[in-house]
Amino acid sequence: MPESQSQSQPSGLTTLDRRALLQTALASAAGLCLPAWAQSTWPVKPVTLVVPFPAGGGTDAFARPLSAQFSRLTDKQLIIDNKGGAGGTLGAGVAAKAAPDGYTLFMGAVHHTIAPSMYPKLDYDLERDFVPLLLVASVPQILVVNPKKVAAANYAEFLAFVRKNPGKLNYGSAGGGTSHHLAGELFKLQTSTFITHIPYRGAGPALQDLIAGNVDMMFDGLGSSAAHIKGGRIKALMVSGGKRNPAFPDVPCSAELGLPDYTVSTWYGIWAPKATPAEAQARAIEEVRRACQTDEAKAIWANQGADFPNLAGAQFDGFIKSELAKWSKVVKASGAKLD
Repeated sequence: MPESQSQSQPSGLTTLDRRALLQTALASAAGLCLPAWAQSTWPVKPVTLVVPFPAGGGTDAFARPLSAQFSRLTDKQLIIDNKGGAGGTLGAGVAAKAAPDGYTLFMGAVHHTIAPSMYPKLDYDLERDFVPLLLVASVPQILVVNPKKVAAANYAEFLAFVRKNPGKLNYGSAGGGTSHHLAGELFKLQTSTFITHIPYRGAGPALQDLIAGNVDMMFDGLGSSAAHIKGGRIKALMVSGGKRNPAFPDVPCSAELGLPDYTVSTWYGIWAPKATPAEAQARAIEEVRRACQTDEAKAIWANQGADFPNLAGAQFDGFIKSELAKWSKVVKASGAKLD
């Protein structure tokens, strides 16, 4: 070997060794430029879950236990970030603008398929700015009253009173354009009654005012009302849909009470900002699904009369499209407007 070639080669290393070292160095350098989710299995740090309603509402009733189970299973925190206001649209706008790095997720609800028909201008588009990950809970809507304000022993007595006293009762909601609001408008439409709508900045504050007697009634998701019904603080008169709920078998369903088309459910799902890496999306679906299928989560879901639909990706996307079309028709038929 010529002297000049020998001096250019490190002692004891062949040409193949040098190439191997160079490839390793280049791969290591390239790894420094990759996002965290690509270097290691997602999640490698805490994940933020934007909940677009105040603490204490129906969304929280599922977000909090989901957070606990996710954090336990992954050893990384799922941090709840409550951003209430404007019927859930304020928080949705914040989540839509978050960095699409896999570390911000959004827990939306049925309200977000109603909002496009109610709000003339939104600073986000549910289908354009988000990617649907997983539908995690579905609970029927339930008609609840404050027993001290509404003395009706059953639904028949309640309906008779409302028809004789139009406008005397009021109902609270999580805000204009939410499922609580539209459930009330649909009820008024199908029963030819009038009840005054009182919008709040979330189901939590509305429910607290119902319990305190500041509003008369609510069309609430069963998940947030369940504990208060069992505690006797509010009274359930009707659950929407064609069958009674196993958690409350004594509460008649709307089909039994002469309202076969009154079917309203409150559901909750997880989205990620558009352009979130596919690997992070897949891992998020996997870990959220695992969290929802723990014994602890199953017990909480059952106690609140909820199902775990387990619709992911394209199936969840198809469901969202059907809900957008459904609520658009309800808004037009009822003439519902923001208060």
